[in-house]
Amino acid sequence: MIKENVQKILDELPEGVELVAACKGRNLDEVREAVEGGIKVIGQNYVQEAEELIKVIGNKVRWHFIGHLQKNKVKKAVRLFDIIETVDSLKIAEQIHKASLSENKVMPILVEVNSGREKQKFGVFPEDAIDFVKKASQLNNIKVMGLMTMGPMLGDPEDARPYFTETKRTFEKIKTLDISNIEMRCLSMGMSNSYKVAIEEGANIVRIGSKIFK
Repeated sequence: MIKENVQKILDELPEGVELVAACKGRNLDEVREAVEGGIKVIGQNYVQEAEELIKVIGNKVRWHFIGHLQKNKVKKAVRLFDIIETVDSLKIAEQIHKASLSENKVMPILVEVNSGREKQKFGVFPEDAIDFVKKASQLNNIKVMGLMTMGPMLGDPEDARPYFTETKRTFEKIKTLDISNIEMRCLSMGMSNSYKVAIEEGANIVRIGSKIFK
């Protein structure tokens, strides 16, 4: 069933939109079936869970970190993941830079935007994103590749549209600026209930979990 779910979603996604399978809490067999169905990118919220999966699945797929990154997990995350989607503070950006320097790599990151300006959530507010990207771009061992947003968890996907619209607007604004060491290619927005609206508003990465693993 997982394989069929993946294939159905892939068939309906527009060209140029990448599907990240959000695998928090999923076991190896479930993830393996998703990969067999055509998943090319696995998203994980927890470094420990990802480490166990990577031991078996390895580089058959690319690995995105999509959870809140704790300081004590940064070094391991830099070793394990191909991109960290949820950079929400300069302190974390600096730690990723230092860990990447030790690993002799440049770590691609997305800046997490708190598009709903929710106090209980992580991420920079849209109005602070440009300044954040300017400062992060000065860290040579990270590369800002775009933005990511969760948006408020709302029942009606249409209610999420304004938050996606604002994040896209911020994304486009940053693209026009002359900032070195950034490559604004990725706009990660939308989950199982809202990804169709997110794509309409410009997302080129969608993170889908329950719709795959139901």
